[in-house]
Amino acid sequence: MNTLPDKTVERLCKYRRVLYNQLSEGKQHIFSHELASLLHITPVQVRRDIMLIGYSGTLRKGYDIQDLVTLIGEILDTKDGQKAAIIGLGNLGSSILGYFNGKRSKLAITAAFDIDADKTNRVYAGVKCYHIDELEEVIKKENIKMAILTVPAKESLQILDTLIMSGIKGIMNFTPKSLNVPENIYLEEYDMVTSLEKIAYFIKQNSKEG
Repeated sequence: MNTLPDKTVERLCKYRRVLYNQLSEGKQHIFSHELASLLHITPVQVRRDIMLIGYSGTLRKGYDIQDLVTLIGEILDTKDGQKAAIIGLGNLGSSILGYFNGKRSKLAITAAFDIDADKTNRVYAGVKCYHIDELEEVIKKENIKMAILTVPAKESLQILDTLIMSGIKGIMNFTPKSLNVPENIYLEEYDMVTSLEKIAYFIKQNSKEG
């Protein structure tokens, strides 16, 4: 299969999350319009995405949830799984670490890094925190390919250079500073303030209309 578009991969991740929830509730089959409703998208979009990955349901029962979860997993996951490191163990970093670990069998945060000596050489949510000076050594030794960046903006560029030299291939940036990375590194940036401002705008617009 050729590389899928970003938005398709994002929706596949969301499909899998929703499908896991449906399995936990004892549901075995789901129709495209049901899946679409749960994710606030159109049934046409769901059918296009699922046809793109080579799967089809039945008119009578819809999609077999377990089969679809398995197929999405084969597309999204690597055989041996992938490791991630979290850089910056402040309030946000600690919350991400505590929330994420254990959610996926093929993706795990296996190392954390911080500059605060009171946090280093300790274990948080089953993950050891190293001093930032050990970043390159640990990432190479543990074959970590992903980094979650939750450091202050002023420190992000220096740490970015070290991550690149360490062999990191994907970065999720939670800092308010936009990053420029080489073409061979995948970057996902998340700005919580911008998202809240967007929500606030639409609340304002809806209030005017009401």
